Amino acid sequence: MDLEVSQNTKVIENPDIAAEPPRSPWLPPRWFVRAAWAFHRGYYRVTGGRRGLWPPTPGKWGTMRLTAVGRRSGKSRSVILGYYEDGPNLVTLAMNGWGRPEPAWWLNVLANPEVKIELKDRTLSVRARRAEGEERERLWARWRDFDGDNLDGWAARRERETAVVVLERNGE
Repeated sequence: MDLEVSQNTKVIENPDIAAEPPRSPWLPPRWFVRAAWAFHRGYYRVTGGRRGLWPPTPGKWGTMRLTAVGRRSGKSRSVILGYYEDGPNLVTLAMNGWGRPEPAWWLNVLANPEVKIELKDRTLSVRARRAEGEERERLWARWRDFDGDNLDGWAARRERETAVVVLERNGE
């Protein structure tokens, strides 16, 4: 439909251009995300590690506890992360609850990629690295199997690309 604005100017209404950009999927407030992390770590500690970790199942990611050396302190730092298995490797995302900054654990891993992971039934020594190119696209698509279309919307909230982290087993 043509709209007359002035004698010399016409504005053409185009429904494709006028459409609003897609809305980012809902996320709880940052304070809630941080409280949930604290509760999960506390639950793991209180149960002596018997609860709080679970293996991935078809259509659902699992949780692991990753321990890295602090890049500044030199002390062990642990975090509970979601993961899935890709052959002999484990895959996680450096997403910081979809907050803007890079997660501290990822910055520690970049400084020292040799880390320890605790799974529900075993502990492994692994080497972490960032997936690149086609490998990253394939692994990212696999995360979509778990989180659906929300994954791309959540990632769009971040200023930089979310790292897909591959944890390769050290000779085990």
